[in-house]
Amino acid sequence: MAETSAEEAAFFGDPPGPELLERIDPAHIPAHVAVIMDGNGRWAAARGLPRVAGHRAGAKAVRELIAGAIELGIETLTIYSFSSENWSRPQDEVSGLMRLFVEVLERELANLERMKVRVRVAGRLEDLPPETADAFRRTVEATAGFDALTLVVALNYGGRDEIVHAVRSIAAEVAEGALAPRDIAESTVAAHLYVPEVRDPDLVIRTSGEMRVSNFLLWQIAYAEFYVTDELWPDFDRYELLRAVADFQSRSRRYGGR
Repeated sequence: MAETSAEEAAFFGDPPGPELLERIDPAHIPAHVAVIMDGNGRWAAARGLPRVAGHRAGAKAVRELIAGAIELGIETLTIYSFSSENWSRPQDEVSGLMRLFVEVLERELANLERMKVRVRVAGRLEDLPPETADAFRRTVEATAGFDALTLVVALNYGGRDEIVHAVRSIAAEVAEGALAPRDIAESTVAAHLYVPEVRDPDLVIRTSGEMRVSNFLLWQIAYAEFYVTDELWPDFDRYELLRAVADFQSRSRRYGGR
């Protein structure tokens, strides 16, 4: 590994940080890391707490993830915050989550601005409660000029929904005569996804030991590497991020080649 910066040494200075840092090559940091944050409910149940307490604890893990990503030089983080299927959960849990989103955004906006984090949203904001949707719109607008890290929040998001959205947009252009069917390519679909300016993920992290993608970034993760940890999301910390990056760097990415 190249020489560790003073900032990294300070941030990752507690055990097992130095040992993990030695395994990291700063020249091969994944540019885009996507995270399926799973296990909030189980974390809360194990402590005899309501599920929303697990989501609240999970919000603290997001803060840790953002700080760790900036220290490592990761350019983009995408976090799976609320799927289009999550509406089927108990109403009190969904309502609690929607209020928690507003609370966290209002509390953390100053920190996001201080760390120069740009927030983008992937998903259908129009289906959210107005207060929640407005809080995200304000955050996106307030952070639009920052570039230390792009944080994409997958919110009311489904991978199949995103592809349907792209297909409808392309079909409309064809119907208007602005696009010929023969000119539709992979790049055309990619350009019509929710956040087209963001490159595809290099690494997908899933917590809680589950081995499935759960309708997350189905188009974009075609060649992503996967890292699965048994840690429940509220217990995910900067050192687990280091382990994931070290594991990523041990892979040989062939993109279907030999």
